[in-house]
Amino acid sequence: MSSATLPADVSIVDVVLPHKVSAVADARRRLAAYLERYRVAETPSDDAQLVLSELLSNAIRYAPALPPGEVRAAWWIDKAGIHVEVTDGRGDTEPQAISDTHPESIGGRGLRIVDILTSSWDVRTAANHRTVHAIIPN
Repeated sequence: MSSATLPADVSIVDVVLPHKVSAVADARRRLAAYLERYRVAETPSDDAQLVLSELLSNAIRYAPALPPGEVRAAWWIDKAGIHVEVTDGRGDTEPQAISDTHPESIGGRGLRIVDILTSSWDVRTAANHRTVHAIIPN
C-alpha cells in the first residue's frame, strides 16, 4: 500500500519477517501493541490478530518466501477499519474461502474465519508476489 494514498495521520506499520512459523507470534505481538497504542477495543483487536495469524500462516504454509526467505506484513487503521496485509512469494494456488469443509478435516477453515471476521478481503497478485489485504471493522 502506498502511503501517498492514505491520509497523513495514518500510521502504517510494515514489517519484514522470516518465512517461518515463529514469525506469526512475533507479528501478532507487534500488531497487539500497535492496536493497544491506538486504544482499539478488545474484540476488534483480537479479531485483527486472528486474521493476521491466519493470513501469515497460509503464506508460510502454502506460498514460497519472498527473496531472501521473507514474508511481509503491514497494518494500519483508518475510517474503514483495521487493515491487515500479508505479502508472500506467490504460490501456485490462489487464496479462497472454503465454505463447506468436512467436520473432521484438519485444515481449510482459515480463510473462512477471515471471511467471517472482516468486512472485506481481497488478493492482489503481481509477477513475483501476492498480497492478501483484509479490513476488520473497528
